[in-house]
Amino acid sequence: MNILASFSIDLIVNSRKVFSMHKKVKLISVIITAVCLAGIVFLSIRLFKTELPVLGDREHQLESFQFLNQDSVVITEKDREGKVAVIEFFFSTCPGICPIMNKNLQPVYETFKDRKDFIILSHTVNPAYDSVAVLKAYSEKIGAYTPVWQLLTGDKKAIYDAARYDYMMNVVDPATDIEDDFIHTEQVALIDQQGKIRGYFDATDEESMKLLIRSIKSLL
Repeated sequence: MNILASFSIDLIVNSRKVFSMHKKVKLISVIITAVCLAGIVFLSIRLFKTELPVLGDREHQLESFQFLNQDSVVITEKDREGKVAVIEFFFSTCPGICPIMNKNLQPVYETFKDRKDFIILSHTVNPAYDSVAVLKAYSEKIGAYTPVWQLLTGDKKAIYDAARYDYMMNVVDPATDIEDDFIHTEQVALIDQQGKIRGYFDATDEESMKLLIRSIKSLL
């Protein structure tokens, strides 16, 4: 009987050890699986972040600028540096595509308005009329508020040069006289934190704006 009792006790103790070991192995397996999944997610995010191509010459550098926003505050390239930026060109009296563009940019603004690493720079192409006061009233009309959504006015040639040579917007060649020059495009440009052009999007198309939102998220 004593031998049988001792065998039974040893069997119970060994069973508990085996069960405890099984739990440890299962726990280690769970931890390894979790780490592997985290690694896969991290790599997926990193790979997705590199999907957007750099458009144009990789050595292309954006020039410095100085414009006034709707709050009469000077905005320069320093306000854009290190941020993902959406670049737009419009004018306040535009009866056609501009209202549609700014309506479709609203979801973009709403999605990222609380972020400090994102900015929308909307340049007027009619600075002779679109003064700071005009842009202030227009910003209230379309719901564009600083610091994320900047409506900019300033020197016409500087604005047009930025459109053509910095952001390389698809616009017609310049007129001989700057006073006769006029830029009008439905495209907005996406700029990354290093000042590289990562895409152009049709702001009159809602699906294109959804793609823009996804593209911005991939860069942030």
